[in-house]
Amino acid sequence: MAGQGERATTGRSLEEWLSLLEARHPCEIELGLERIAKVGRALKFTHPASKTITVAGTNGKGSTVAIMEAILLRKGRRVGAYTSPHLLRYNERVRIDGKPVSDEALCDAFAQIEVARGVTSLSYFEFGTLAALLLFQQAKLDVALLEVGLGGRLDAVNIVDADVSVITSIALDHESWLGDSREQIALEKAGIARTNKPLICADSDIPATLLPQLKTLGARPCLLGSADFCYHSEGQTLTLHCLDSSGEQLTFANLPQPHVPLPSALCAVQALLALGESITEGVVQAVFSCTRLPGRLQALRYQEKNIVLDVAHNPAAAQLLAQNLVAHKSGVIHAVFSVMADKDIAGIVAPLCDLVSHWHIAELPNIPRAAEAADVINVLQSCVPDGTELIACHTVESAMKSALQEMQPEDILLGFGSFFTVADILVFIESKAQLKGMARR
Repeated sequence: MAGQGERATTGRSLEEWLSLLEARHPCEIELGLERIAKVGRALKFTHPASKTITVAGTNGKGSTVAIMEAILLRKGRRVGAYTSPHLLRYNERVRIDGKPVSDEALCDAFAQIEVARGVTSLSYFEFGTLAALLLFQQAKLDVALLEVGLGGRLDAVNIVDADVSVITSIALDHESWLGDSREQIALEKAGIARTNKPLICADSDIPATLLPQLKTLGARPCLLGSADFCYHSEGQTLTLHCLDSSGEQLTFANLPQPHVPLPSALCAVQALLALGESITEGVVQAVFSCTRLPGRLQALRYQEKNIVLDVAHNPAAAQLLAQNLVAHKSGVIHAVFSVMADKDIAGIVAPLCDLVSHWHIAELPNIPRAAEAADVINVLQSCVPDGTELIACHTVESAMKSALQEMQPEDILLGFGSFFTVADILVFIESKAQLKGMARR
């Protein structure tokens, strides 16, 4: 435990703060609201914005936040967005008016929390959540958009009483903390609901436990696929039917297919309407057309080759990724893949086994939780077709070089799995682009 002298210390860089927080708390994940709520009271934290939307779900949370953020910014609202994890810079987690906050702002918030916490121990995520909430409160925002880190009921974000709650999807992931069935996980995610407040759910197959739990909590559920909240496709366009905050039926026609998972985008619109926002058809059309999220079905061109990046790290996300690849597949697919050892590796690779012809399995040597390449290859050997190439690589960089060397112009390089995997690929691409630019100068 840090001593009083250390708690009073200022002048740390953001990198130093993050290293300290990672090393200090014994558990990477420690669910529970008592400790963070106690420190929040010491900081005189009350609410992050005039109105708040909290988003939980196994997959699609970041996409929902991104669409809501884009709509609110187009309307001229002052908006804060808190998401996790980040890809390249910690600052990505905390945005105000669409821009990541500065190192200085985060360090100042961390210093305030360090003094206020006394002897109370906070996890890395709890520290970051409090910092975001403090910065949002100080910015006097119209709306705060808060992404749950894990589960919902006992997640640090849940110290805030949201005006509208969203559950994007309910699937198996983080079973050690949330339970080993969708029914148990639904109960944890339902914990973000509040009495007499709307809860929007995009899952098309809700577990049997969800609606009874929402009734117990007194929430007002609004389910995608119900008569009041539904859509239909017309070629390449969509028509969305939903309700405003007064219960009035609204229709948004001629919407383009979004560049994020469709249920997440539709939930974003319905959640903002439930919050009391008025939204024009033109704004939704523009946001669906333009909003993209790094690492989520992200398409890139590098060295005149096609690259698709996705942070699919559970079976449900991998299934969605496979569906998108089938719809847009042209040439042979070369996968650069790595994932955490505690994930359902067989479930993640299964939807892609028949699509990927060459697997370049990367080690993540600086991540203790990462799966060994040999272990991933052992899983793949039981499911891939005969003739599939399986290559073990020491790093993501070496896996990228291996895949790029084998690719033909019409092929696709698919980088997926952990956030760390996709981040390392983005760093690799960016560093090579910078070297090329230096050579030209």
